[in-house]
This record gives sequence, C-alpha cells and structure tokens, in this order.
Amino acid sequence: MIILKTKEEIKRIKDACWIVADVLNELKHSIDVGVTTLSLNHFANELTRLHKAKPAFLGYNGYPFTICASVNDQIVHGFPSERRLEEGDIITIDYGAIYNGWCGDAAFTAGVGKISLKKANLMRITERCLNKAIEKAIPGNRIGDISNTIQITAEAASFNPVRAYTGHGIGRDLHEEPSVFNYGKANEGIMLKEGMVIAIEPIISAGSYEVIHPNGCWDARTKDGSCVAQFEHTVAVTEKNHIILTTKESKNAI
Repeated sequence: MIILKTKEEIKRIKDACWIVADVLNELKHSIDVGVTTLSLNHFANELTRLHKAKPAFLGYNGYPFTICASVNDQIVHGFPSERRLEEGDIITIDYGAIYNGWCGDAAFTAGVGKISLKKANLMRITERCLNKAIEKAIPGNRIGDISNTIQITAEAASFNPVRAYTGHGIGRDLHEEPSVFNYGKANEGIMLKEGMVIAIEPIISAGSYEVIHPNGCWDARTKDGSCVAQFEHTVAVTEKNHIILTTKESKNAI
C-alpha cells in the first residue's frame, strides 16, 4: 500500500531529511586517505545525537551500524570497520535519520585522494542518473519512467544499473511502497501522485550488475569485482512538480 503524505507530513519528513543532508555534508568533508570507515560511523553517531535524532539504519533488520560504508566493489550495506581508506578508493556513504517519528534517507559516493578517470566517470554518470531520474518524479508519470531513465543513462555510458537493490517509498517507515527499480520500461508501473515521497537511489556498476555475498547476506559485491557508485535523494511529489528534501537548501523549501 502506498501512503500519500499531506503537506504537513512532508514538512515533517523534510525536517528529518535536512538532518540527513547536514550529516552527509559533514561526512563528505571527513573522507581522506588514512581515515577508517568506523571513525566515519562514530562521527555520524555523534552528529545524529547533536541533532536530537535517531539513526534510521542502526538495528534495522539487525543492521549494526549508523551508516553503510561501501568501498570500491561493495554495492550496499558495507560494514564500517578499522580498514583505512586508501588513495584511489571510492566510498559510498548511505545514511538515514529518524526525527520526530519521520525518516529521511540519502547517499553519495566520493573519491579518496586521486582516483582513476574511470572511477570519476562512474561517479559522474551515477549522479547524472539520479538527477535525470528526479526530473521524472512528477504527477502523471509512472515509476517506470524513473527506472527507465536511470537504465538508459547508465547504459549509454557503458555502465550497468545493479538490479538486486531498489529505491523505495519512505515516511514513518524507512522502507515503504513503492519499490523504485533502477531499470525498467517507460510508461509502466504505478502512476506518481501528489503526496508520494520516494527515495531514488541509482546504484551503478562499472562492469557486471551480478551480485555475490562472500561474507554473509549484508556484504554485497559485484561478481566481477567492478566498482560501484550510488547517489540517493529523498523526493516528494508535489501538485505539479517535486521537491528534493535531502539537500541543505531544503530547510525552507516548503
């Protein structure tokens, strides 16, 4: 069941999303050679507490950390650890917060030091996938328009959307209906309506989209070892357009 949100409820979600945007901005500036992903997790915990919010991921289906820190070929759900980031790595930080009972969710991928042109291009194209997909998040379009836009944008650059993981609705729960696939056909799927709030999150592989789990169900990696990038925003569908909620500029957007 898709839960449509009122304008007042979207304002509540926006408050949680603004915290997500602020924390991710701080984390982005903390990424450097030699930094451990566990220290980034501790920093996210501290920032969440200062905002008087709760980590949305911590304890969710047993997940034991505040952030997902996925490095290079890790697709999603990377466990923070004492592993130190190295020159040339790319790292995806996925983070969610709960504030006054409402959830926000976003992610970004960043390079560590000097990275290869291929990794830089992967990040650029993945962010382009997100931006173009968000343009489709308007009333009257369908979920398939978002999914298809992600797929054709990625494939035009000879990259592949990972098919095993999707975007999702969001509100009082972190994951709600509908699922927002990163591949599909235009003009198919559920029609977008005012009041829908969705997390759009292209997850794009430089090679194969096939997934393996070498260290248990949480550790998802590309089968061929290709690097992966991910960018995500929480987006509200409005009467005629949309609002990106997980940006620093969103604080006074509604």
